[in-house]
Amino acid sequence: MSEAMKQSIRAGLLPAGSTVPSSRALAGDLGVSRGVVVDAYAQLVAEGFLVGRAGSGTVVRDVARPPSRPSVSAPAGRVEAPPYDIDLRPGLPDLASFPRAVWLAATRDVLRSLPDEELGYVAPWGAMALREELADYLKRVRAAMVEPDHLVIVTGATQGLTLLVRMLAETGHTILAVESPSNASQRRVLGRHISNILDIPVDDEGLVVTELERTACRAVLVTPSHQYPSGVTLSPARRSELIRWAQRVDGVILEDDHAPEFRFDRGPIGCLQGLDPQHVALVGSASKSLAPGLRLGWVVAPLVLHEMLLAAKRDDDFGSPVLSQHVLARLLANGAYDRHIRRTRRRYMERRDALVTALAEELPDWEMSGRGGGLHVMLRLPAGVDEERVCAAAADRGLAVQGTRAMYGSLPAPHSLIASYARAPAGVLTEAVHRLAAASTSVRTVTTGSNDPAIRRVRPATALDYF
Repeated sequence: MSEAMKQSIRAGLLPAGSTVPSSRALAGDLGVSRGVVVDAYAQLVAEGFLVGRAGSGTVVRDVARPPSRPSVSAPAGRVEAPPYDIDLRPGLPDLASFPRAVWLAATRDVLRSLPDEELGYVAPWGAMALREELADYLKRVRAAMVEPDHLVIVTGATQGLTLLVRMLAETGHTILAVESPSNASQRRVLGRHISNILDIPVDDEGLVVTELERTACRAVLVTPSHQYPSGVTLSPARRSELIRWAQRVDGVILEDDHAPEFRFDRGPIGCLQGLDPQHVALVGSASKSLAPGLRLGWVVAPLVLHEMLLAAKRDDDFGSPVLSQHVLARLLANGAYDRHIRRTRRRYMERRDALVTALAEELPDWEMSGRGGGLHVMLRLPAGVDEERVCAAAADRGLAVQGTRAMYGSLPAPHSLIASYARAPAGVLTEAVHRLAAASTSVRTVTTGSNDPAIRRVRPATALDYF
């Protein structure tokens, strides 16, 4: 009854100053005991909806009505995306492949056996069960040099990189070198924690270390196993050059181990951290292998930074969710994680093949890179074809692809696109390429540059587009 009266007062149906019925009269009208009405009136008086006045009964207090809900507009600088029925933008794995039944079974096993104290405030750097299993996995699959005590479980790779960059800034680093091209959203986040982001070009062998050596930088972020977005692998010669650079300047290499499990032309390539654990911090996650919604990642930092990393993780959030850590540990221990990787690798390879075949047939003059692994390919557009126009024309046909211009930072950006094959079956990928070819044909040769108002800019795909 009190809730109904509150709503009536807020809506103005019981106007301010009006007298409500006596408790006896209202009780008779409603067919309830007088005590129920007395208690309701007392509650409404206590909450400020009614006020008792001597000689005039109980009246409605003047209560401010809630404001009408404002219309929500898109944040400044963002363009509302048109509806897509095919989305080839990168950022997500095939979420339909998440091993729900296996995860559910492991969750039940964990809940049956997990000690009560493990659900409390445990070590902020992660459950020991996961750190032990993960250390074995990283040594076996990634050739990492790591022990459980040196692993820190984080809430995704972004948190791991953010903690490391904050630590570098606190210890006097003012410059972070990044690959060009690289993840634009990631560089924007990290740029909030260090004063200067420096772009270093990438070629067919990966990061151009000679360009890095010309700078005063002592920290660099790289994706050596599968460079994002070009897909190239850091060559053995460049790996050696990069390690020698770090040793010479006493620098730090932040290794973002991006989608290392999904290689189709060879076995997984060992991580840089295994070559020099004193100068390389390894950052990985389960976002591409399982699902980003799990928010599970890990960091192996050089020993000189390890204690700082423990304190940074503790102070940042006091630890990542524990239950999912134990479930992942169970999947690593019983081999279910390895089996899942093998299944999804086959699925991604089949989809990659379908996309590559369709591109070769319909867009043979588009240069392709990154087909050896990962979840996408990068496509260099022919001379005279503008990526923004192609993206806009594709969007008009219900197809979402992503341009790469924002990923080059301060360096010159060739016109390129990224097309992910992770979430689309073969037939859909064939249709997507057909639409992309039609979009390419429909756009005119660029003569005026990227500020041409005729170009309808399409919102770029970042991690934020999936929130």
